Amino acid sequence: MKTFARIAVALALAAPLALAPAAALAQEKPKKNWTAPQKKIYGQQLVDETMKKHPELLSVTLHGTPPGEKDIYTMFAGSFPERIGNPDDPDDIDVIKKGITILDPRWKRVKDTDKKFVVLMPMQDAKGENVGLVVYAFKNPPKPAGLEEHYLKESMKLRNALAKQIPSYNALFDPAK
Repeated sequence: MKTFARIAVALALAAPLALAPAAALAQEKPKKNWTAPQKKIYGQQLVDETMKKHPELLSVTLHGTPPGEKDIYTMFAGSFPERIGNPDDPDDIDVIKKGITILDPRWKRVKDTDKKFVVLMPMQDAKGENVGLVVYAFKNPPKPAGLEEHYLKESMKLRNALAKQIPSYNALFDPAK
């Protein structure tokens, strides 16, 4: 019986060590649900131009369903190219489907290393139609009063300027100009 007990204890102690590498691999990269074309698309060009003009931003990302796909919601352009093709989170999909705006100061996020204020809002085309999601992450100073109103106004300015450059949703997937 003592031998059985020793084996059971040894297995109980060894199991977490054996499973740790598999768990780490599973957390490394989310599975992609879309692959971007080899050449830069117009949506990525717009993101790059926005980031260059606005040093107050940490990131800009564009999300939606790529042409020809169905029931796939993904980031198709963004300031972190390695994340392109990652599946959208439920809050991203809510913005796309419902046309809502989310203001997220990220004050209680333990995994976020950068202080930031994130705004998720419907992306619009030149006709004012909602055509997807745009996410702006702003560098975030300490919690001053009026932060939500300030970042909502700034995001609306950025989104409205972006909309003027989007003749249609499908144009975002055309080759960069």
